[in-house]
Amino acid sequence: MTPWIYRAAILAACPLLSYMSISRDKTGLAVGVAAGISLVVVEIVLESVSLLTTVFGMLGACASIILMRLLDLVVFNMGDERLFELWAKFSTLRYFAIAALGMIVSIRKFPELDSLDKDILASSRKRGQDLKVVDTSAIIDGRIVEICEVRFLSGPLVVPRFVMNELHHMADSPDALKRARGRRGLDMLARLQENPDVRIKIHDRDIPDVAEVDAKIVRLAKELGAKVITTDFNLNKVATVEGVACLNVNDLTTVLKPVVLPGEAMSVFLMKEGKERDQGVGYLDDGTMVVMEEGKRHIGKRVDGIVSSILQTSAGRMIFAKFRAER
Repeated sequence: MTPWIYRAAILAACPLLSYMSISRDKTGLAVGVAAGISLVVVEIVLESVSLLTTVFGMLGACASIILMRLLDLVVFNMGDERLFELWAKFSTLRYFAIAALGMIVSIRKFPELDSLDKDILASSRKRGQDLKVVDTSAIIDGRIVEICEVRFLSGPLVVPRFVMNELHHMADSPDALKRARGRRGLDMLARLQENPDVRIKIHDRDIPDVAEVDAKIVRLAKELGAKVITTDFNLNKVATVEGVACLNVNDLTTVLKPVVLPGEAMSVFLMKEGKERDQGVGYLDDGTMVVMEEGKRHIGKRVDGIVSSILQTSAGRMIFAKFRAER
């Protein structure tokens, strides 16, 4: 409703201003009506054109006008008065045509920048640079920052523009939890950009025919021949089905947990009772649960034990040990 109020105001104001300032007759009204209609048409056209496309069109027009000015100087310095008079005769038409041509070329060729960006990244991969597309969950999780700081990852990190937009929307969310997660993600992204050893690329290519961000990430990674870094279990499965290599930070954390073998001695602080009789439960520094046989009466103390068995479950690793001595 608001745009139509604006357009009606323009159509009413232009004839009035033209009648009052240019000519108080039909000619003034006609000029005002023509100006008002032109402004409304331009406004409607601009409504469907993005700001970036408009800016590129204006830059193309300005560059074309500058080029025509240089041609004017060349013709003037040739010293041929007849040629210069003929050249000057069509100056208005020349400037209008070259400005329109520059604007049309800029607007028509602007979408190809996405393809150029993709080609540059693809060529980087051919040179041996291992591209990795980072998803929203991995950025919010934050562990990727430490992984990059110790240089466990090689090659450029690609952060799609739609992932950044999702983080911005989360940071502006009225929900306190989403807002906190979004702000944390932006902070982690800023830390990645501040690290001189991390090559990070903000990729502007969008995939408008796909609505979900996860599906966009998988499609983009597939087109770039890149891997996906995530902590999302479902995204991991989707990427595997699509044939895209996925680096799950949670899997890396599980693999890097300290290796404990049966028969080894270990020390643990017992915090609570176990499910079975006389069991005590403690945790290692990495969060691994340790079930200590005959440890119930030593809860609240640090004790030594001998590892008897190790159980690997979907929830993580559990270590069973036998009480040996109190420390």
